[in-house]
Order: sequence, then structure tokens, then C-alpha cells
Amino acid sequence: MTVRTRRIIVTGGSGFLGTRLVSVLRERGHADIFVPRRRDYDLVNGDAIERLLAEHPADLILHLAAVVGGIGANRERPGEFFYQNLMMGVQLIEAARRHGVAKFLSVGTICAYPKHTPVPFAEESLWDGYPEETNAPYGLAKKMLLVQGQAYRQQYGFNAVYVLPTNLYGPGDNVDPRSSHVIPALIRKFVEAQERGLAAVEVWGSGTATREFLYVDDAAEAIALAAERYDGAEPVNIGSGQEISIKALAEQIRRLVGFEGTIVWDRSKPDGQPRRMTDGSRARAAFGFKARTTLDEGLRRTVEWFRSQRPTTPSGVRRAPA
Repeated sequence: MTVRTRRIIVTGGSGFLGTRLVSVLRERGHADIFVPRRRDYDLVNGDAIERLLAEHPADLILHLAAVVGGIGANRERPGEFFYQNLMMGVQLIEAARRHGVAKFLSVGTICAYPKHTPVPFAEESLWDGYPEETNAPYGLAKKMLLVQGQAYRQQYGFNAVYVLPTNLYGPGDNVDPRSSHVIPALIRKFVEAQERGLAAVEVWGSGTATREFLYVDDAAEAIALAAERYDGAEPVNIGSGQEISIKALAEQIRRLVGFEGTIVWDRSKPDGQPRRMTDGSRARAAFGFKARTTLDEGLRRTVEWFRSQRPTTPSGVRRAPA
């Protein structure tokens, strides 16, 4: 059975990354795709998972569904992030095995790596220490899906693969300041500060931490390639190969937005993991993935999207979405 004739379930397929992935799969000729919605199938509930696979038999499951957020959300809701992400994945993998699903791809997280991992992060370093404390519950919950997949491969011959995307961004991202990640949070702050004529924008941390960002369309392409071409037991990084400090990122977004004020760093807030950048050689060798979107181009597109989707006041001035 070729991958193009398979019945596919994409959990989280209506989310930020999931919608792009479903589009990419359809463009590549995959027609039989089902996207479960939480109102119909709450994947934290084992009975709902059983009903899902009974009503929608699948040959391939791409598991993207997750409870996610930035540093603030991870600090405020660590128990929720651990429990829901763990229960969704663990129960879904077990049910997939029992229902005869031929292949299961788990989308993990860069947060699974130890806090002090040599840069660039190689997959072999994944077990060399404890994750950064602010997002460890989330990172460890997702990491257990790698353990489960490898154990099921060993005992049952279950084809479970695991990919580790770095920090994602792009049009359609979450811009809620209570739960958003750094790029959409900064874009919203600078755009709103510009509209209100503010002299400064406050940003968490010292700005010295570094991150690697991957444009959402590139991430979707990587997952589609892994689904089609990769059947290995080892985890695979998915990244752009570009490392940038949060300070440099903030300055770049400030320039793109056109905000002329200053940036004030709130050093009482955490930086998170000191450095992040992945080694992408395994993804290139295993399924031919290399990111195509530069950070500058991706940021431009994201800023344009954010401005385009904001409602206007009667006077025509853009205002923040509720």
C-alpha cells in the first residue's frame, strides 16, 4: 500500500501547524484525511479515542494535537501541560497499535532536550540531562511518546516514528499574550505600541538567550516527507539551522514593524533555555528535508498577516483583536 492510498488521521489538524500539514498532504496527493475535532473526540479520554478509531479506521496517524504555550503559560499550567499531552499521546499510540494502524508519527518538541545541550543539538544528546525547568513538564510528556514508540517497535513491531520540530512561527499563529510564543507576542507588542504612540516596549528576560525558528510551511513539508519516507526508530530534528538571540530577534521585528521606540528588558522574568539550535543532518539524510524560508522573509509574512487580520475602528485605525 503506497502512502497516497492510505487513510490518514491528523490530530490537531485544525490548528496552526495542522492546517498547513493537511494542505501539504492534499497537494501531495493524499485524499483520505480525517481531522478529529475536540468537541467530537476529546483525545484525553480513552473512550473517545476508541470511538475515533472505530468510526474512522486509519493506516497512518500524524499526532500533532497538544496543549502548548510560551514560558508564561508553561509556568502557570505545568500540571495541565503534563497530564493532557501525556494522556493524549500514550492512549492514542496504544489504541493505534490495537486497531492495526500501520504507522504512527508523533510530533515532539525541542523542549524535550536537556537545559544545557551542546549546540547544535544532536539527537544523541536527548537523554543527557533534565529539560529547562519552565517547560520541563510539557517537554517530558512529549518525550515519553518517543519512549513508548520505541518500546512498541521492539515488542510489537509497531512502526512509530518521532520528529522534533524547533520553535515554529508564521501567519495564523496564536497572538494571545497569555499563551503566545515569542515571535507573535513581540509582533503584537510592537504593532500595538506603534499604533498607540508608545515610547517603549517591555520584553521578558535579558535578550541573551538564543532560539532557532522554523517557518510553519517548512515544518508541514518536513512532517509530510517524514510520513512518506521515514520508518526509523530514532528521533529526528526538524529545524532551520539559523540561531538568533532574542535581543536580535526583537530588534529585527521592531524594524519590520517600523516601531521607533526603545526596548526595555525585564530581567526579573526568565530567559528559558540558554541556547537552542538543532543539527538537521539526520532529516536531510533520512527524508531530504531542508528549510527554504529565511527568518527575514518569514517574519515579513507574519507581520503582514498580523496587520491584515486586525479589525479597524470607525476612523480606520487598526486595533488589537479581542
